[in-house]
Amino acid sequence: MNVQSITKEQAWEVRHTVMWPDKDFSYIQLKDDPSGIHNGLFEEGELKSVVSLFITGDEAQFRKFATLKKEQGKGYGSRLLEEVFLKAKNLGVRKVWCNARENKVSFYQAFNMKKTARVFTKSSTRYIVMELFF
Repeated sequence: MNVQSITKEQAWEVRHTVMWPDKDFSYIQLKDDPSGIHNGLFEEGELKSVVSLFITGDEAQFRKFATLKKEQGKGYGSRLLEEVFLKAKNLGVRKVWCNARENKVSFYQAFNMKKTARVFTKSSTRYIVMELFF
């Protein structure tokens, strides 16, 4: 497994395939993507998982975390997230957070992320804001 920086366009491909394949390609593009730090996990040269990190001051939000469906459950996402947390910490980030789909809360709790009281619904999906302090 190899984690490295990728282009926003590489992230878009995986995001679209995994998260919103029925939506227009522009739906998965974020206005902040040009300033994001995009990371990908490669196995045998193939991009398997992506996540984008957006840093503001000493906080960072990770967004659009996606692993190819056929590759889920193999530890790729976990490895990628570990590396992104390490990178954020090394860049001076003190808090990292995300909008977690409700059905993925336990995954993030395994990384010591904590649920906050902030909850919202978007496109009929319920999200819980989770955070981790370094």
